[in-house]
Amino acid sequence: MATGTLVTLILGGLTAMPPLSMDMYLPALPEVTNALHTPAATIQLTLTACLMGMALGQLVVGPMSDKWGRRRPLLIGLLVYILATAICALAPTAELLIAFRLLQGLAGAAAIVIARAVVRDLYDGVEMARFFSTLMLISGVAPIVAPLIGGQVLRLTDWRGIFVVLTVVGVALTLLVWRRLPETLAPADRHDGGTAEALRTMRGLLADRVFTGYMVAGGFAFAALFAYISASPFVIQEIYGASPQTFSLLFGVNSVGLIIVGQINGKLLVGRVSLDKALGFGLAVITLAATALLLMTSGVFGDIGLAPIAVGLFVLMSAMGLAMPNTNALALMRTRHAAGSASALLGTSSFLIGAIASPLVGIAGERTAVPMAVVQLVCALAAVGCFVGLCRPWQQNQNAPVPGPRAAAAPVPEQGTTPLPEQRKTDR
Repeated sequence: MATGTLVTLILGGLTAMPPLSMDMYLPALPEVTNALHTPAATIQLTLTACLMGMALGQLVVGPMSDKWGRRRPLLIGLLVYILATAICALAPTAELLIAFRLLQGLAGAAAIVIARAVVRDLYDGVEMARFFSTLMLISGVAPIVAPLIGGQVLRLTDWRGIFVVLTVVGVALTLLVWRRLPETLAPADRHDGGTAEALRTMRGLLADRVFTGYMVAGGFAFAALFAYISASPFVIQEIYGASPQTFSLLFGVNSVGLIIVGQINGKLLVGRVSLDKALGFGLAVITLAATALLLMTSGVFGDIGLAPIAVGLFVLMSAMGLAMPNTNALALMRTRHAAGSASALLGTSSFLIGAIASPLVGIAGERTAVPMAVVQLVCALAAVGCFVGLCRPWQQNQNAPVPGPRAAAAPVPEQGTTPLPEQRKTDR
């Protein structure tokens, strides 16, 4: 076993940072709007800023981790995250809150991109897909717990207390990484080049049609998810009159669905059903759920209550358990020579597309859920289009490694089932 239980939990904690940073804050969005005397569309920019920071930060941190190893950039990013989150708790204006949410996202990007690169260092093939599903189980607890914690924190204090809790979480995770996470990228496998080589590596990755197809399909699927994350506090609480605690409960139930489907993917489907088939089915279900939500929110079925909307959102969220781990695994299976850069591109595309989708869900105001459903359906259709048009899963040899500076020396097996030998030594 290449990774111990504690290391697996640390990687899960790192991948949980985005949902923690986003979801714990969601029940407080209406309160922040009132406290800072700012329109809801402006407060939604605090989500967009954090998401944009996470997108851009990955482009920097990914190549840095290929050059310097995984630990150093990760620890620096976590320290800056702690500082930015603490300042968010003191922000007196919406503008300052937006600015430091951007910095929080830039620093938090280190956790996302390096956790994914570490998995690529340690695993390959279907074993990597299984491990991503395991991480989904661990990190999937965050969307369940985070809004519940946020809702309870709001009972004791105001929205600023949520950022205090996030600061404490950042400190705890930093200490665990410093003490317990080993370096997984051997010095011999690091890239000595600077920015120019990093750009050449990324250009080579983007030139691979199949890698780009999985990357963009995953980005649009994530955007459909983030449209839900950004709009649901207003849709469920303002339009349908639910309390922050009810919203947190519904959000948690949806996250349970994502976890269950993710585990079905990792434990039952991987190795028995091709990753492409599982991914295609997940994208189809997301599209159907988004279509149903659009029909319901636009009044085709008359005046409906919260229950049908909640069911539609549950189905859409659950299907993400097939889409997200498989797009990551299928894309990373094509590259071993620059896992950090590949991970950065995967994360950046998802967060950039999500950041664009976020403000669109509130474009018609706080009293209609139609924009949320429209954005989700458009993103789902775009993901299906990329999967079919670029990945072309019916073609042969689609999991061949992408040419790169180390690809010739270290080819990627298509269906590896064991951790890489050199990484077993590194992790000991």
